[in-house]
Amino acid sequence: MNSANLIHTILIVGGGSAGLELATSLGRKLGKPGIAKIVLLDASQTHIWKPLLHEVAAGTLDASEELEYMAQAHRNHFHFRLGKMQGLDREKQEISVSPTFNDAGEELIPQRTFHYDTLVMAVGSISNTFNVEGVDQQCMFLDKVSEAFKFQKHLVEACIKLHAQHEHNNERQLSIAIIGGGATGVELAAQLYEVARVLAIYDMDEGVDKVKITIIEASPRLLAALPENLSIATQKQLVKLGVELRLNRRVIKITDNSIETQDGEIIPADLKVWAAGIKAPEWFKDLDGLEINRINQLVVSQSLQTTDAKIFALGDCAACPWPGHKENVPPRAQAAHQQATTLHKTLVNRMNNKPAIDYLYCDYGSLVSLGKYSTVGNMMGNLMGTVTIGGFIARIVYLSLYTMHQAALFGYFKTGMLTLSNLFRSTINSRIKLH
Repeated sequence: MNSANLIHTILIVGGGSAGLELATSLGRKLGKPGIAKIVLLDASQTHIWKPLLHEVAAGTLDASEELEYMAQAHRNHFHFRLGKMQGLDREKQEISVSPTFNDAGEELIPQRTFHYDTLVMAVGSISNTFNVEGVDQQCMFLDKVSEAFKFQKHLVEACIKLHAQHEHNNERQLSIAIIGGGATGVELAAQLYEVARVLAIYDMDEGVDKVKITIIEASPRLLAALPENLSIATQKQLVKLGVELRLNRRVIKITDNSIETQDGEIIPADLKVWAAGIKAPEWFKDLDGLEINRINQLVVSQSLQTTDAKIFALGDCAACPWPGHKENVPPRAQAAHQQATTLHKTLVNRMNNKPAIDYLYCDYGSLVSLGKYSTVGNMMGNLMGTVTIGGFIARIVYLSLYTMHQAALFGYFKTGMLTLSNLFRSTINSRIKLH
């Protein structure tokens, strides 16, 4: 297809934090006046901010937090297409998209190709299983909304089964194991404790005493990316809640009902969640020769450009240099937000034959939420240096990160209205999803 006589098409693959924010801002800036056609492709019809997936999995997130891509596209002057990318032809400037099927296996949309003038890869990351035996077959993941809902369904069914057994005087426990002591694993553990506590309130008597939660981590401490004092504070809080910690334990095998570590320990587990590291999707290895690193991330320059001048990448799927550091920019929500802002400016410049803008990562610190029980983190700034925060202040800052994402999508007024709406709704709805 020859694009010379057509409007410039910017194709964004992946509707996560970075991809959706970029599509929204470009739609307003370039799509509305007809300067460019903005197209967003995603395999799902709805968006949930990825740092909230542990709340989806636990059933503690309100369903209203889901955003319909088609509605967002209509309001912000971009086009949404449902589908999963499966290949790239750089010479033709086309991507191929695999067929879309419904739950019954019926084909809804056949295989297609999409042309681009500028391509942006923003597909995020998936769990890195490190080739551990049994992980793919026995563990659940929290990479996508559908996977989080799948875990939540299994959790509810396991709790119902446990409740029925207790009514027949069977005193067994429900064992939940989380492999990986990073932010996802820690936050999920705290949410699951809250679920167990609420179940007791809802007359499912097993409650916290009959639900055993274990975090298994290969490092000597949880949250290795955070300062040691915050890590220790988090560990103490989790132990106080009754979460068991298995530190310095490298998992070597997972079976139907247990987890085996390198020192021979066998840890029983009914439900198993793998949250031990990330990588870009395997199909990135076949992206028509684009350079990738050892975990499949697309290697990009400071301007987020890949080894093809027409293709950019951002978010978790991009290996972006971090000047002054040996490692790349870390895969965090704040980095994705910043990159979307920078790439927006670059692509607008591109339409006016102006140079690209280099992305410089600003590390504002890290925050980890333990639900209603605690929030810990460290904030970084030019004036104060690194400041350790916790409790109510940390919780407010943590929530503000999500508010920034909402503001990028909806604007500040609507974000404020959504926040008020959620506060009112929380006084009416059940504390957890039980179906």
